[in-house]
Amino acid sequence: MAHTFETRRVALEKLAEQRVLITDGGWGTEFQRMGLTDEDYTNASVEHATEPLKGNHDVLNLTAPHHVKAVHRSYFEAGADFASTNTFSATTIAQADYGLENMAADIAEAGARLAREVADDFEVNTGDPKLVSGAIGPTNKTLSLSPDVNNPGFREVTFDQVYAAYHEQAKAMLPYVDLFLIETVFDTLNAKAAIKAVNDLLPESGEQRLLMISGTITDASGRTLSGQTTEAFWISVSHAKPWAIGLNCALGAAQLRQYVATLSKVADTRVLAYPNAGLPNAFGEYDETPDQTAAHLREWAGEGLVNIVGGCCGTTPNHIRAIADSVKGVSPRVPSSAEPAMMLSGLEPFKLVG
Repeated sequence: MAHTFETRRVALEKLAEQRVLITDGGWGTEFQRMGLTDEDYTNASVEHATEPLKGNHDVLNLTAPHHVKAVHRSYFEAGADFASTNTFSATTIAQADYGLENMAADIAEAGARLAREVADDFEVNTGDPKLVSGAIGPTNKTLSLSPDVNNPGFREVTFDQVYAAYHEQAKAMLPYVDLFLIETVFDTLNAKAAIKAVNDLLPESGEQRLLMISGTITDASGRTLSGQTTEAFWISVSHAKPWAIGLNCALGAAQLRQYVATLSKVADTRVLAYPNAGLPNAFGEYDETPDQTAAHLREWAGEGLVNIVGGCCGTTPNHIRAIADSVKGVSPRVPSSAEPAMMLSGLEPFKLVG
């Protein structure tokens, strides 16, 4: 029998005190490896799309759910504790590029449901809790920067529009997820819209969920695209009291390490890190092997920098298996403060179990 949210949360708290936890890896990489065709991205439900859908991986939740579930299974089999939903772009703003803004909630709901189905199967068969993280991406619009160099005050979207898009996405995923993962944050104002959307949704629904937030250091400057250092990013979102704060994407582990170390010093909650499989080569492909990525993350864990590790672009189930094996027996980082994270239901903190 699959666990309830509350039993999974209690089990997660205990596991987080005992060992380094494992999240999953890249999604686009896996779909590319499957050799999907245009037909995989198309059925009657999305026939009104205005642009070709190949590459819009989130729509596979509706058109090819068996492929989505296969990726989830491969990561759980590799040792992942968390499944991130295939919903990175499941917002009205992102799907508008394909004329599918009216399908965004359906895409988000289907992605969360598919992840939950696979997670429940693994729970029944193994008895171990498997967590579903509702992935909320940054959208393809930014609130902090103008897309027009000649008009720096121009914005393609308003805060209220971004908030509404995230609220709809989170509401669609809520019945199936254990955590919300606001990830690949390059514009912290977008992230604040997502945080507010989730924080408003949960009291409305009477539900409780955990929150993870992961930012992106875009280049060697050590800043997000909207100009924040790692410390500034943490300060800007720390009011949300996330269950975990992290960094992902843009950089490989070798380049990301210094920023993970900085985050580990300043954050009073768990630290999450899931780098790319190195930097892309001249063909946009990732060459870092599973053992190479795992060696980096094993070092981070051994130095007490992280609580949750996984992979982003270019990483595969083999990378996650190697990472999981590499951190076995390594104690998790001890957060710098004993102050517990806030349960997202609105106002009251919960006590850690263990």
